[in-house]
Amino acid sequence: MKVLVHIDDAEQWRDALAERLPDAEVFTSSASAKKRREADYLAVWKPPEELLREPTSLKGIINLGAGVDALLGNPGLPEGVPIVKLRDAGMAELIGDYVRYGILHFQRDFDRYRRQQARHEWREHAVVDKADWSVGVLGLGAIGAKVAAMVAADGFPVHGWSRSPKSLDGITCHHGEAGLDALLSRVRTLVLLLPDTPATRHIVDAEALGRLPEGASLINPGRGTLIDEAALLDALGPDSQGEGETEGRLRGALLDTFPTEPLPDESPLWSHPRVWVTPHMAGPTPLKAALDQVVETIRALEAGEPIDTVDPAAGY
Repeated sequence: MKVLVHIDDAEQWRDALAERLPDAEVFTSSASAKKRREADYLAVWKPPEELLREPTSLKGIINLGAGVDALLGNPGLPEGVPIVKLRDAGMAELIGDYVRYGILHFQRDFDRYRRQQARHEWREHAVVDKADWSVGVLGLGAIGAKVAAMVAADGFPVHGWSRSPKSLDGITCHHGEAGLDALLSRVRTLVLLLPDTPATRHIVDAEALGRLPEGASLINPGRGTLIDEAALLDALGPDSQGEGETEGRLRGALLDTFPTEPLPDESPLWSHPRVWVTPHMAGPTPLKAALDQVVETIRALEAGEPIDTVDPAAGY
């Protein structure tokens, strides 16, 4: 059995996988073309097109992350090969911490205090009770459900949304178009944890942003394609350091993912005073937990056992 690894720090992944799979030959994409063609399994993150085309008898592709949009959009992706993605693998807790920070950033007015500091302005804002600060989570998969539970455990009322009906303890669940409208109208912070699919692209558009209450905030550790950037900038209002009346109907946005990464230098998001940009760091893949899933996946595929695979048509 031969496993090819392609990811940042590929040598670390190779050595760890080789230790966990002593009967396998594990190598990185820097190996010779002959060896790459012999790979039975690919364990990859955003592989180049030519790497996907080279193997002649692939049994499976393991995507070393939760988002599969880059892989599914790769023209070199072979047909008929099972694709498995990491499901949580320790990322949910990290993303949950990112989201909880973002919620507190707005709920405790740190955004406003930062702008006041630039003006040497000493002014206290009344604290809004957590019970009065509803949070909406779009996407209730493995990661979204755990993040929603973490936020609810902090004392915030949480509304979750998914395409089909779900029931989660402590979460008010919505589904479908009517459910999305109902959620948007009642949350003060909206969190995006949906996959990138044709149905979710620009799901947060001008209409959706217009349904949020005045002064709502947005946190996106999901996919960059979920947001219509032009509509977001319009909802944020003037690109100035002002306070009060100069704010748009959307108070601010904490953004970790973008349609083009790295975020281009010319993007107005970099300099907007009510946007906080982070470099796709909300949920890095923890090596140990990810290795557990990769090893389990390869062993299941080798044994012919049923396994939860990605549906390319659905996009996740």
